[in-house]
Amino acid sequence: MGDSLSAEYGLKRGTGWVALLEKKLKAEKLPATVVNASISGDTTSGGRSRLAGLLAQHRPSHVIIELGANDALRGLPLQLTEDNLTQMTQAAQKAGAKVLLVGMQVPPNYGKDYAARFADLFADVARTNKAALVPFLLKGIADAPDSTRLFQPDRIHPKEEAHPVMLANVWPELKKLLK
Repeated sequence: MGDSLSAEYGLKRGTGWVALLEKKLKAEKLPATVVNASISGDTTSGGRSRLAGLLAQHRPSHVIIELGANDALRGLPLQLTEDNLTQMTQAAQKAGAKVLLVGMQVPPNYGKDYAARFADLFADVARTNKAALVPFLLKGIADAPDSTRLFQPDRIHPKEEAHPVMLANVWPELKKLLK
């Protein structure tokens, strides 16, 4: 479950990190089916409202939750984001799935306090619910020297060449859950 960062916004289909994950699973000979339930622009509230139906339909063994960036971009209350992520994590776990939360960070113009509290909420939800965590999906991209070269003209969505780095950020934690 994700937003535009996982839904291949502005990319040729099959080139985003989720599609690359499916290829990696096949290459590693891990029998898995990937369902990309990501929607560009989605918030944690949107994900929370869709999750029950997706869990019932797909009965996943693992759920990756990559949501929250749009909450921050819209200035939604941090407590709302945290509550939604908590409810989604607990619902997926109750349905028998292992959960991997994928964290995000906000640009520095949001202020140090907000940025720190936003980044921390992912770790707090993961720790409280014993879920796995990728602290920052865009590590090595948004914080890279000359990072603008890795983003589409909107400076929000990574270019195709950044998506293997995104997968590399997710894979080590997901691989632990797959064992």
